[in-house]
Amino acid sequence: MLPALIVVVGFMAFPVAFAVFISFTRTNGLRFEWIWFDNYTRMLADPIVHQVFLNNLKFLISVPLVIFAALVTSVLLFERVRGWKFFRVIFFLPNVLSVAVIGIMFRNAFGYYGGVNQALGLFGIEPIQFFTNGTTAIAIIILALVWSGFGYQALLLLAGLTSIPPSVYEAAALDGAGWWKRLWFITLPNIRRVLGFVFIINVLYTFSSLFGFVFVMTAGGPGFETTTIDYLVYLRAFSSTNLGSGAALAVVLFLFIGVLTLIQNRVFRLGQED
Repeated sequence: MLPALIVVVGFMAFPVAFAVFISFTRTNGLRFEWIWFDNYTRMLADPIVHQVFLNNLKFLISVPLVIFAALVTSVLLFERVRGWKFFRVIFFLPNVLSVAVIGIMFRNAFGYYGGVNQALGLFGIEPIQFFTNGTTAIAIIILALVWSGFGYQALLLLAGLTSIPPSVYEAAALDGAGWWKRLWFITLPNIRRVLGFVFIINVLYTFSSLFGFVFVMTAGGPGFETTTIDYLVYLRAFSSTNLGSGAALAVVLFLFIGVLTLIQNRVFRLGQED
């Protein structure tokens, strides 16, 4: 028990505590100057931080999109359409690829000489610089997020669907309920907890795990238009002379994710009580 506790403290608690400590300092990693809440006040007044937070809110568009794609896929697999076993494997394959590989795939596909512009050229359309515009760059990253994540989410929803007793559908069919009525009044209510779980983990992912996509596809550009909070933590911590500013942003992100996690746990406790 004690060795396990030491490992947990050493590999989890200590880095968090050290990040909190240096967030109150101005440091280059060698010298520490105690400045109290200066890093936090500067962060809250920083227009770049405001823009980056809004960027993360824009990426939340991916949440309903990936849930919708996963729901449609899971329902079709549950209905066992022709070739459903084959498609179940195909839809899960993107999860086997690393974020770096997926990012490079989409960056090359939507690059100036990429496959998308080559296809547009067949219709006489001039090549488009997708990554020089913040809006289109965010849209492509969202597309990569949806493509890479909907297969795994579909398997989670499929697990929820398989827990519904077949007798419920049989009784509904005998009562004359069509496919849409079965979907709205049987399927969706019975997987609401799984849908809630999928929603929460996607929101958490949007705020904490977009670094790989942004780093590979846009490097946060143009300007800071595709920079996310986790990527800004990297820029502030490792591309500046003050590690404390990056640590302060990381602490705020850590607390924000912690609050979302507590909300998730609260929602599931209420669901179990119902």
